[in-house]
Amino acid sequence: MSVHISRRRLLQSLPLAAVAGGFNIHVRSHEARQSWITGNPAIDKPREIALSLLKPTQAQIDHAWELHFGSVVFESYGFAPRCAVDAEAMNEAIKAGFSAAEINDLRESMSMNRNATNERERKEFLDAFHAAGVTCIFQNTGEEGSDPMRLIKRLAHFTKATDLLKPSLSKVVTADEIVALKKAGNVGLCFTTNGVPLMQDWESVRDELRFIRIFHELGTRMMHVTYNRRNPLGDGAGEPHDGGLSNFGHAAVAEMNKIGVIADVAHSGWKTACDAAKASSKPMVASHTTCCGVYEHFRGKPDDTIRAICDTDGLVGICCIPRFLGGKGDITALLDHLDHLIKKFGAKHAAIGCDVAYTSRFDKEERAKLLKAPGGSADKWEHLWPKDDFVTTVTAEQSIAWSNWPLFTLGMIMRGHNDDTIRQVLGGNMLRVLKANQV
Repeated sequence: MSVHISRRRLLQSLPLAAVAGGFNIHVRSHEARQSWITGNPAIDKPREIALSLLKPTQAQIDHAWELHFGSVVFESYGFAPRCAVDAEAMNEAIKAGFSAAEINDLRESMSMNRNATNERERKEFLDAFHAAGVTCIFQNTGEEGSDPMRLIKRLAHFTKATDLLKPSLSKVVTADEIVALKKAGNVGLCFTTNGVPLMQDWESVRDELRFIRIFHELGTRMMHVTYNRRNPLGDGAGEPHDGGLSNFGHAAVAEMNKIGVIADVAHSGWKTACDAAKASSKPMVASHTTCCGVYEHFRGKPDDTIRAICDTDGLVGICCIPRFLGGKGDITALLDHLDHLIKKFGAKHAAIGCDVAYTSRFDKEERAKLLKAPGGSADKWEHLWPKDDFVTTVTAEQSIAWSNWPLFTLGMIMRGHNDDTIRQVLGGNMLRVLKANQV
């Protein structure tokens, strides 16, 4: 989906200061031709790397900027720019004897909503968001698992941010709200959780699933069927044996369809994901994954599973994790996976769910001031999954940095995809799936 913007207005608004601040800044022609430069090295350096790999013409860059910043960009899964922690406040908590869990909660809260209380972090957050040209993110707002109290913490953190930053940043629950954000020049978050909230009392199926409705009322519009591990619904991608969707899992998918929550199998095992797709009466997704037809990895999805997802009228979002992409793990690998999706399954089923975040350039200096905090668990339960021998590189990671979203558009142009196809991948498909799940 696109929003009409005149070329003159677009070129005036492309530099970061103009986009983020809404100022009417005139840009001389030679400056407009370097519109990818923001003045922030944390954004500009990854762009230099991506451009060196893509080797575009100036005309292709100009086309990409006009298309990208004129489109509704709705990330199928990811993270809003992360804020720098407040070292002074963290150190006070450490001195006061806060537990490891309390320190972790405080650190997460600061990274997720310090933009609401600190002017420097607010500017950094909005500048990065607008430089990426992203309209809305399907934002992870639930720590991995099914415990409602664990899931609700990040939901609270991001609710604070969207409550205090309106209208610059808003919580959204409908496709129409996202289109309106684009027209207004603002950005938004649509909430998802890395699990279905379960009380684990096991009194009855209906009683066990009642928190799906409650989290929907809190704004959640997508839920993982499983994370990496096995749960009562099915098996995660990290399990050595995949038994598929359980009977309870079928009931959970049916309840999500009924309530208006998108079922997401990004972290599910291949059979579990395929079973969930066949069980769903609404379009569902693998929001941030890769194509095993390009590079086989257990966090990717084979073609038969992708086909099952597409048959729901759903979509598959390609992530920006080098080790999942394979090859060189860089922007060219990302484009290979997008090409596979578009050419084999159709443009209406492809999206991008980066699963990586921009981090405030001030975070490193703040963390350098931190006192030693009480230790936590070294090996998180959800990270117990198979090892692989992929060796990543700085070039690979930087080329697919979250702030490089306009370069993903450039890459698709260079691969020969037309504007309508690219608009669908950038956001039109995710808007369609969200709308189809609304009740």
